Amino acid sequence: RCEYGRNKNKRELLPQNVDLPPVLPKKKKKPFPIPLKLIQRAARYDKKLAEMGIEKQLDPPKNGLLVPELIPVAYELLDNWKLLIKGVAQLLHVVPVHACSFCSEIHVAQAGHEIQDCHGSTNAKRSSFHSWIKGSINDVIVPIDSYHMFDPFGRRIKHETRFNYDRIPAVVELCIQAGVELPDYPSRRRSEPIRMLGKKVVYNGGFVDEPTLLPSSPCSSRSGILDLETHGALDRFPPPDQPETARVAQETLRVYERVRRGVTRLMRKYSVKACGYCSEVHVGPWGHDAKLCGEFKHQWRDGKHGWQDATVDEVFTPNYVWHVEDPKGAPLRSAGRRFYGKSPAVVEVCMQGGATAPAKYRAMMRPDIVVPDDDEARLVA
Repeated sequence: RCEYGRNKNKRELLPQNVDLPPVLPKKKKKPFPIPLKLIQRAARYDKKLAEMGIEKQLDPPKNGLLVPELIPVAYELLDNWKLLIKGVAQLLHVVPVHACSFCSEIHVAQAGHEIQDCHGSTNAKRSSFHSWIKGSINDVIVPIDSYHMFDPFGRRIKHETRFNYDRIPAVVELCIQAGVELPDYPSRRRSEPIRMLGKKVVYNGGFVDEPTLLPSSPCSSRSGILDLETHGALDRFPPPDQPETARVAQETLRVYERVRRGVTRLMRKYSVKACGYCSEVHVGPWGHDAKLCGEFKHQWRDGKHGWQDATVDEVFTPNYVWHVEDPKGAPLRSAGRRFYGKSPAVVEVCMQGGATAPAKYRAMMRPDIVVPDDDEARLVA
């Protein structure tokens, strides 16, 4: 019995094949990451305490204070984020990436695939074939930006004041709120915790305006964020030497895993909100009030976002692409799409650069499945 139990657990940890990530419909709200019943139960409990005049018990960072043990994690995450941008930018000089000019599909191979799954404009004229152009680093590392806030517990961002706040990568903003000090993007560090009665903040130490920076040169305001964003990364980093390509790919893959682990650790403590209808993300205890949502039923909400707790994939998007065993072989076709696997875009780029993928991605890549010919695929049940 013990032998059977061990084998069963082993099969559960490393399955042979797993389903591909589902594509959520745009005409429907995203599911809540936390069950709705638990959210309603917590809201009823907070309301009951507020009616009794009892303040909520808030632990760091919910009370505005930093978590000391997570400050080194934030600095490590920021360093790994820089290395990830550098590594991917170097690999894109030698690994071809194709992007569709009408939809968000990308493909990592010598030529674009021939799978008819384009849902962009004029797809009927193209029989749902993609129109491939050269991809960029923003197609591999999807830029998820967030407003930088000097005081996350201060005044909310209004629609009229949205241009007073800078937009920076959400991963960088998460690191800043977790304790990273960047001169160009200051953040308020509280010495006293905030107090809340239900949903109302009864004490936050008063509102403090963001200090005005005095740049020493015209481009000093961009110097601090230049290495932290993907814009212009291909021009900043040259291609690696031919013998060093495999090493750069393997190191970039390790850095990718570290970034994902770091984001996961910080999001367990620090609050990040995401819109339930679009890709907007806000790092802070509650979302902003900018009316920029244009997705499903945005007229009913006057363009406001439907905020809910964010997941790691919404802050650090994996961007799954079709896995190609032979990048120089025949292009993928629609007849065999149910036999193909997928992998995150960064993982696929690193693999074609010479890296060895971790075992946890092999189940979704489906390397053990033999893809039948077009005529044989119709006969497979």
